[in-house]
Amino acid sequence: MIVVFDAHCLLCSRSVQFLLRRDHRQQLRFATVQSPAGRELLCKAGIDAIDPESFVLVGSDRTWTESAAVLRVAHALGWPWRLAWLAWLVPAPLRDALYRVVARHRYRWFGRREACFLPEDRDAARFIR
Repeated sequence: MIVVFDAHCLLCSRSVQFLLRRDHRQQLRFATVQSPAGRELLCKAGIDAIDPESFVLVGSDRTWTESAAVLRVAHALGWPWRLAWLAWLVPAPLRDALYRVVARHRYRWFGRREACFLPEDRDAARFIR
């Protein structure tokens, strides 16, 4: 599965660092919104690649956005992160509304990088350019 994220967003970049440390089975790969591969994946998902307000999780046969993408990523991490799966009990319109509020204010609340996030050498192979 490929996580497409905004490398200028500090929340997004820190989330990817969190995932890199906890994805022990290395199921997740990553592409930035700013990369050609990331823009192509976003376009295929019907998301504005210029100003995306969601990260995207791309599987072999399906794409998830907003709260569904977050929950799928948590599930991929295994225990104890799979407990987040309980959030599926919350109706999707409520989960997604909360996700959109955070996404809309992510730069103001968490900050923005001037330069794109760069992975450490040991993780570089997991990034698609």
